[in-house]
Amino acid sequence: MFFLILPLVIMAQTEMQSYSVIKKIGDAEIRFYPPVMMAKYTDIIQGSGFGKLFGYISGNNSNNTKIAMTTPVHMEKKKGENSMAFVLPKKFTDENTPKPNDSSLMVFEDKGGYFAAIKYSGYTSSLKEKEHTEILLKLLKDEKINREGTPKVLVYNSPYKFINRRNEILIPIAFKNEINK
Repeated sequence: MFFLILPLVIMAQTEMQSYSVIKKIGDAEIRFYPPVMMAKYTDIIQGSGFGKLFGYISGNNSNNTKIAMTTPVHMEKKKGENSMAFVLPKKFTDENTPKPNDSSLMVFEDKGGYFAAIKYSGYTSSLKEKEHTEILLKLLKDEKINREGTPKVLVYNSPYKFINRRNEILIPIAFKNEINK
């Protein structure tokens, strides 16, 4: 039953995490992301956590609140751990976001900031992630922009969407916006 309903829920996505494009660099963009509330699961197993996060937004939280699915899903790989995070709708703040009933989940306000981003299509894979991360790192090096953290993979589409898929690599950067100088 879960797998029959899941595509309908995911396909009904309406809200996307907001950002502003500050500058284009080749096939990449420098973006500013404002702060946003997120729900995150971290484990040693890559790709785990979707069910727990989906449970949280389906009402397994302190208020039994159903939370709309948004895009993108953030995935990050660090030494010995992998995380998956859902962006929560804009209406949620530190004060009104329901706490997870599952202690393995973390709900927090992501501070936002400047990021370099590069898009790619199709289903994501380790090979595509590595290839686009290398392209983005070279662009940053050529532009003399320092990275400030590890790359994230952003996935925008349900696994049931077969064409026009959108994925991105996102790298936090040290960036001085000329507009704010």
